Amino acid sequence: MLKETLAEAAKAGAAEILRFFNNDFKVSNKEGVNNLVTEADHASEKAILDVIKKQFPDHQVLAEETGEIIQDSTYKWIIDPIDGTVNFAHGIPLNCVSIGIEKDNEIIMAAVYNPHLNEFYFAEKGKGATLNDKAIHVSQQTETLKACLVTGFPYTYINMPNGPLEIFDRFIRKGVPVRRLGSAAIDLCWVAAGRFDGFYEHKLEPWDSAAGFLIVEEAGGKVTDFDGNKFSVYQHRLLATNGKIHEEMLRVINGGALE
Repeated sequence: MLKETLAEAAKAGAAEILRFFNNDFKVSNKEGVNNLVTEADHASEKAILDVIKKQFPDHQVLAEETGEIIQDSTYKWIIDPIDGTVNFAHGIPLNCVSIGIEKDNEIIMAAVYNPHLNEFYFAEKGKGATLNDKAIHVSQQTETLKACLVTGFPYTYINMPNGPLEIFDRFIRKGVPVRRLGSAAIDLCWVAAGRFDGFYEHKLEPWDSAAGFLIVEEAGGKVTDFDGNKFSVYQHRLLATNGKIHEEMLRVINGGALE
């Protein structure tokens, strides 16, 4: 029932994304420049929560717009109703619903759904990852110099020492293609699907990474913090790769030169 409810919730949120996409909707700004929230974010989140509450009214929730709903349960749903809100607000079809389910402090199930491309990513702990019900796997690239990478830039402290711009510079000066899609959940799923070889970002929230990081791991990839430690969705810095270029990327991220 958990898997079915997860899929239903993701699709309910996605239906609201499509309903508002390229139509008129209200837009407001949260802390920081261009940190947007739209009427569609709230509508998507409500649709998702309605599905969850119907089937699992006692489960905890951590949602980007609603915040945390604490209850006496070992289950927590971690929800981003629209990951890639700036894209959404500008009519760019790279945005999605992202939902991870945590049990006893471990992400056990995840779904990311981009309805514009009709791409539904799913993973269950220990059972692999799928795109539209077909198994996906990370790439086999072994050299960072030949990799295709993706990153994101935070709304704050972008000029910090060894920050996003400095690391970006280290890669692109060596000719490595580094993309910036504007949706961390999609970035992670595209690593899982082998489209990108690696993804790094300095400042992610739990709802940005909870679903995508499990999907990467279940597709055979590796996800850590910037020190190479086991990743937790409750810390900000993330590196996700196919595993084969992970150590080299860690070295560059931490100030080393790409050779």
